[in-house]
Amino acid sequence: MNKAKSTAVWDREQCALMFIDYQDHVLDVIFAQDRRVIELNVRTLAKMALAFEIPVILSTVGVEMGANGPTIESLRAVLPNVKDIDRSTMNAWGDSKFVAAVKATGRKRLVMCGISTSACLTYPVVSALADGYEVAFIEDAVGDSSRQQHDTAVLRLAHAGAVPNTTVGMIAEWFLDWKLPVANEWRKVAVPYYDEIAALQRAPEYQTPHGFTVKKHA
Repeated sequence: MNKAKSTAVWDREQCALMFIDYQDHVLDVIFAQDRRVIELNVRTLAKMALAFEIPVILSTVGVEMGANGPTIESLRAVLPNVKDIDRSTMNAWGDSKFVAAVKATGRKRLVMCGISTSACLTYPVVSALADGYEVAFIEDAVGDSSRQQHDTAVLRLAHAGAVPNTTVGMIAEWFLDWKLPVANEWRKVAVPYYDEIAALQRAPEYQTPHGFTVKKHA
């Protein structure tokens, strides 16, 4: 990978955005992060991608096999016209339909989000990098069953050449100039987003290992 290119600003016209395995049964094993924060961030990214005309890809695992349910309703509601690409492979990049959808966007800079960080996100990221794509991942829109698994995956991704970013950081990078008309799309969302994220951060909640209830953080 060309290092100078990979560290340059990520313009929205170069990017495609993908959400991998945001399903209830998968999110049930995310204990290290507040699921509500993850959902807020992926909804916000999806909303801005549509406003900025960035191609979006949704992928699920195990739905046709009956093992998991579809994409969570909160994300599906923002992307009603984006069809899920269901797979049996743990690595989304190992599914021909997924790779074909990526190629169809014509974009070489991929912004990836996936649950869990150590598997659903890591495997397609390193595979896409190996195939010559540039990849960024949104650290506050992903999570794992332990902080160690999440943090180790983030290290692996960064060492492999993927670019870490945050939800707000990526959105800002997509427009960069407050005078542009597209900046108004973020203005519409920014205040309610900051209000909601602040409320969640004041009273974070984490799922128990059983995945049925949440435990408030002391």
